[in-house]
Amino acid sequence: MSFIEFKKLLLDAEISLPKFSKLIKVSDKNLQSYKKKDEVPNAIAVVARCFAEMNEKGMDYRLLIDSLELKAKVKKGAGFARKHKEENAAVE
Repeated sequence: MSFIEFKKLLLDAEISLPKFSKLIKVSDKNLQSYKKKDEVPNAIAVVARCFAEMNEKGMDYRLLIDSLELKAKVKKGAGFARKHKEENAAVE
């Protein structure tokens, strides 16, 4: 699916890209990167299509997704652990 088609589905679902990213716990930056590639991954395309269809049928998909209690992924890899430790030290 192209990024334009994806954005149209979000309009049909009556949700903005930033709100969509918060709802599904995927970074807005990650979703914006699909614009450059002009291709949206299948899983994201399916979610957007389902949201649009549910909205059309009067179903509140937001409550359903909130009930899943999704968690945002934490970045892992070289450099991220050190940065996380430094942030924790600054808080203490």
